[in-house]
Amino acid sequence: MQNESVLYERLPNHKVRCLACARYCELGEDQIGLCGIRGNKGGKLVLYVYGKVAAAHIDPIEKKPVTHFMPGSKIFSIGTTGCNWLCKYCINFDLSQRRKIEGVDITPEKVVEKALETGCNGMAYTYNEPSIFLEYARDCGVLARKNGLFNIFVSNGYGTPESVSMMNEFLDSITVDFKGNGEEKFVRKYIGIPNSQPVFDTLLEIRDKTKIHVEITDLVVPEVGDDLEHAKKLCKFVYDEFGPDMPIHFLQFHPSYKMMEFPPTPVATLEKHHEIAKKEGLRYAYVGNVPGHPLEHTYCHECKKIAVRRYNFDILEWNLDDYNQCKYCGAKIPIVGKLNHTYKEKRFEFVF
Repeated sequence: MQNESVLYERLPNHKVRCLACARYCELGEDQIGLCGIRGNKGGKLVLYVYGKVAAAHIDPIEKKPVTHFMPGSKIFSIGTTGCNWLCKYCINFDLSQRRKIEGVDITPEKVVEKALETGCNGMAYTYNEPSIFLEYARDCGVLARKNGLFNIFVSNGYGTPESVSMMNEFLDSITVDFKGNGEEKFVRKYIGIPNSQPVFDTLLEIRDKTKIHVEITDLVVPEVGDDLEHAKKLCKFVYDEFGPDMPIHFLQFHPSYKMMEFPPTPVATLEKHHEIAKKEGLRYAYVGNVPGHPLEHTYCHECKKIAVRRYNFDILEWNLDDYNQCKYCGAKIPIVGKLNHTYKEKRFEFVF
């Protein structure tokens, strides 16, 4: 299945310029972009994976990680092949770095039907960068909303004003994942992009042009992507542009793909990042991928008691009232939506 893209413009001599991501690939006849799934066919830009899902799973929303939006929800997650980044550490490299048009043929209608059948509360577009299959995600997402489901992107944020505009048609939440604190040398060597500026620009575009709930993650890679000065710059940006209530998650790196020789991020390094975030004024900083760590919990910014106790992706204790106010002191915790009853259910399931 393939569809003509929306996110492109025509150029002279049957060329096209893709507008889905900040690479802005210019493609001649029969050329395919770096992502491997958007190409020029007959002077039109075609999304070759439209209607092709390479992976589908049921996940907890906290796995994304999203902790301040619709907590406890059960999410129907889909992804395709291809990606606009070339991350040497990608845990989903078998999908993201696969340059083949593969997957199960499934229409947007069938995707939403499957999500509803499995009792999910929302949809997530993840596993590879969703902005590169944005037209398909949009068609799924619009139908999902009509059927009472919400939509989440797990994204590298390497977008464009045009892609943000399309996201605004259906998206409710996005987690934007910096890598190595967004430091230029790191992203050039290990991701294959010139710099992280388009990620910052996309975040501001989302802030200014949409009402999409945003959370920030930062994969802290030991030795090459854990510089504390750059962590401080990132946290300062988040505080200055989004305020103290923006959640930020510092994730532990685990060896994968072409970086098997690297160790997991030391927990002490993650704790230093958390400390920097707090010093910069960010109230809701988390340590991720370290199950059982006390910085998985949400702490009330007023009384400092545990408002939400977690273990990995599970919610163990919910100390908020129906208005998400701390039961101990009454302070409002900036979490969107009430705790979903599905948090008690099995929220991991392989679909295909």
